[in-house]
Amino acid sequence: MHALRNLEIVWEDLMEAFENGDQDLVYFLDRETGEVFSVPAEYEDESFWEEVASQEERFLEIPPFDYGQERQLVHAFIQRLTNEGLKSMLTRAFSGKQSHGRLHEILAFYPEEQERFQAIREAFLTDRAAHWLEEHDIYPPERF
Repeated sequence: MHALRNLEIVWEDLMEAFENGDQDLVYFLDRETGEVFSVPAEYEDESFWEEVASQEERFLEIPPFDYGQERQLVHAFIQRLTNEGLKSMLTRAFSGKQSHGRLHEILAFYPEEQERFQAIREAFLTDRAAHWLEEHDIYPPERF
């Protein structure tokens, strides 16, 4: 178990890392400084990777974006819609391979629902990041 730590973390940087869907980037949190930084997954500096591996207590790899959980979030959002026409459109779009882009395109015509979905998604990501920090005994002084 790690010692409990209060860290100054730039929340926007942490959220950007949790939203990262690019498998070519790896994000880390420096437990000493609170810095969130990324490197290419194929970064060829062996000394960097050796340092990260030897100091795994200091450098925590931030988990990549979880598309499976987002699909569940989208599905739950669609099921709670009261506008049957929109619900039907999103259900059809959601069943496609690139449902997220189409979802956002459709919701662009329904600003209130788009805003509601964004708030739900942001709350989900915030909660995921907060749980991850707590798992690593990190408690930012100002909770989001």
